[in-house]
Amino acid sequence: MASKFPDFLKPGDEIRIISPAGSIDPSLIDGAKSQLVNWGYRPTEGMFTRTVYGRFAGNEKERYTDLQQALDDPNVKAILCSRGGYGLAQIIDKIDFTRFQENPKWVIGFSDVTILHEALLKTGYTSIHGGMAKQLTELPNNSQPLVLLENILKGNFPTYKVIANPNNRFGKAKGRLIGGNLSVFLGMRSTPFDLPYQDAILFIEDVGEKPYQIDRMMQNLRISGALSQISGLIVGQFSDTEEDPDMNATIYEIIAGAVKDYTYPVCFNFSAGHVDDNYPLLLGANIALDVNRRGSKVSFPSTFWQKTKDLFK
Repeated sequence: MASKFPDFLKPGDEIRIISPAGSIDPSLIDGAKSQLVNWGYRPTEGMFTRTVYGRFAGNEKERYTDLQQALDDPNVKAILCSRGGYGLAQIIDKIDFTRFQENPKWVIGFSDVTILHEALLKTGYTSIHGGMAKQLTELPNNSQPLVLLENILKGNFPTYKVIANPNNRFGKAKGRLIGGNLSVFLGMRSTPFDLPYQDAILFIEDVGEKPYQIDRMMQNLRISGALSQISGLIVGQFSDTEEDPDMNATIYEIIAGAVKDYTYPVCFNFSAGHVDDNYPLLLGANIALDVNRRGSKVSFPSTFWQKTKDLFK
């Protein structure tokens, strides 16, 4: 079953910027706020958004406080996580989503924010796997990731087209989109935030992982039965990694090998992850995946844009 959508944003709506995981350069907070103002919104910050506590943006209590307050505040219409890093696993089980469910709002982020996305899907609401403060600050205003994110917040959903890839497997599927950062996603397995895989379309991406580590994670999904339950797979960008010739396969070939015994469609080279062209995805939405010899198409419900957005054009 698809998750529900929070209300789409209107000019003047408040977007709260918080740092629930790693600490961040304050200039990136300033840049993100400027971009949100350009879009017509009213950015605010959590009390500890700029705090530095070792590698974290504050201690556990401080990060919990900012996240809980942002989720609870009925005036906040969206939450922008400033960055990923590490830290959400320390506080996610302490968060109470009761008031969020009374006043749901969009949550935006990726990487370590995958944990928060999973928790939100458990409450029954869709969230946005997309760019954070660094992207909002450093990308040009007319860059596709920013244009796409701005439009999604208004309720305008894209249809993505991806060029053909030799590792693709043809087919069509529909299902609820789940996933995010592979290593973070795997870290929540067998916890209360683990999501059902049955008939879902799984999206995965990662950064800085060695090929054998990717293989281990994919084998976990295979042996546990998760890969046999999904209806489709979207493979994003696996960046900042070195191939290992002793593995006798590239990272993408390793992923293809892990799903070789199944028949559902597999789309490789989707532009999302730890890359500049980090295209936003609606986690929890029912989507359609069509992979054929010409390439792949990912369609979201109620697509308002008539013109599709072609990746890598």
